[in-house]
Amino acid sequence: MLNLIIHKLFLLVSWLPDQFSIGSAQFSLQKLPDLFVYHREAPMLFSSGLFFFLFIGFVLIYFALRKHTLARFIYVILFSLFFYYKSSGVWFVLLLVSATTDFFIARGVFHSKKVVLRKFLVFLSLCVNLGMLCYFKYFNFLYEMFVSLANELGFMVGDASLQGLQYERLDIFLPVGISFFTFQSISYVIDTYRGVLKPLTRWIDYLFYVSFFPQLVAGPIVRAKDFIPQMFKPLIVTRAEFGEGLFLIICGLFKKTVISDYISLNFVDRIFDAPLLYTGFENLMGVYGYALQIYCDFSGYSDMAIGIALLLGFRFNINFDSPYQSATITEFWRRWHISLSSWLKDYLYISLGGNRKGKTRTYINLMVTMLLGGLWHGASYNFVLWGGLHGIALAVHKYIMGRFSSFKQTGKDMPAWRRVIGVIFTFHLVCLGWILFRADSMQTVGSILAQIVTNFHPEVFGQFIEGYKGVCILMLIGYLLHFMPKKAEYTLQMLVTKSPLLLQAIYIAIMIFIVVQFKSAGVQPFIYFQF
Repeated sequence: MLNLIIHKLFLLVSWLPDQFSIGSAQFSLQKLPDLFVYHREAPMLFSSGLFFFLFIGFVLIYFALRKHTLARFIYVILFSLFFYYKSSGVWFVLLLVSATTDFFIARGVFHSKKVVLRKFLVFLSLCVNLGMLCYFKYFNFLYEMFVSLANELGFMVGDASLQGLQYERLDIFLPVGISFFTFQSISYVIDTYRGVLKPLTRWIDYLFYVSFFPQLVAGPIVRAKDFIPQMFKPLIVTRAEFGEGLFLIICGLFKKTVISDYISLNFVDRIFDAPLLYTGFENLMGVYGYALQIYCDFSGYSDMAIGIALLLGFRFNINFDSPYQSATITEFWRRWHISLSSWLKDYLYISLGGNRKGKTRTYINLMVTMLLGGLWHGASYNFVLWGGLHGIALAVHKYIMGRFSSFKQTGKDMPAWRRVIGVIFTFHLVCLGWILFRADSMQTVGSILAQIVTNFHPEVFGQFIEGYKGVCILMLIGYLLHFMPKKAEYTLQMLVTKSPLLLQAIYIAIMIFIVVQFKSAGVQPFIYFQF
């Protein structure tokens, strides 16, 4: 039957004209092979039409192989490597290097009886993975820092040779998602060392885990102990799982391609590119807009990744849990990018000693964890300061909870009035951090804050609404959906899940139509691709 379908498809293609058009877009069959070649300026995204059509074809063969586990694993690996090739070109080789190295290291850790050798192997894994990160992500940052320090030292000791060093940025390509798959691979080795996990015996199985395309380039960071047991279960996708996956994909598409991309291109980018051209009120709205943009962008990707994985029979843990509903900064980090915050807690904070070595050491561990968490997001002082701000906030909150028992209350235990005040305060503290996160320089940060404090001009409110109607409507919809009660969200999910297949297809068609209407300048890359 499958061969007959493929034969019919080839016959159909042979009857198509060499050139045809859909709307204003022109296509040529002669250029069809070009779609399968890597283009640095156009990486393949979940929200692109190319991925949509490739995924449909992928799924047909995937379920045809549902009873042939090894063949299905190889098929998924090949598609995943192609997906990564379309995102980063030949650098998919790095993924193979990391997977191969850590597969054998984990096996060595598991079988070794000597503690010293086990520790050395873990250290070797860290060197390989963090070494790749340091070169591709931080080399220029560290090189610039070295040149700056050398010049300062040369000035102090009067050494002209040191003072004459010049920094020239090297053109080093950053492979998409390298931070995600290296962290995932590191956690596999550490869990094996801790005895939490028994390593896989086949390299192909481990490569399947590391390269699984839904979470490969922008997370969520999936732990081996959660993923590997699902690999060898019978491939069954229930109607409820199919409906839930479809709902998540629709939500992710709406968040990313409608809300995030539109307010970014039509408002937020303008504010952060030239804050002095706008009033303080407009700058503040730009900050609120970016808070919504980055949430919709990243949680939208996570929703699509989790939804696609669910359609393939794998369930990932939730990665975002309405983070702007948090009443404290500690609660925020339990709701925002959960896979990363829990990874930093389990493999960095706890490894440093956590809260087991006294209060002072606890605060230091929090600061170190958040500073490195900030640096994980990018090689820039802005990200380090962003991490430092959150580290200080977490330390202060922990100190206050230790001094005042009433501040230990969270969730439903917290009085309503205190929770409202806490949500407002926490949201604005997070927004302050987003300024550091988004601005391209500290001068931009200073300009935005100066405009908000000294040049606010609330009287432009009416003109702002009139001039940015579309942006205001989408921001209102975005925040209303974000603060929507869980019960209402669950009701919407059940509506999609329990709908007939034909109606579900109509939901997807409507979503695609909306996406096409809002698409203004091609598919915009996901913000977290740079991390």
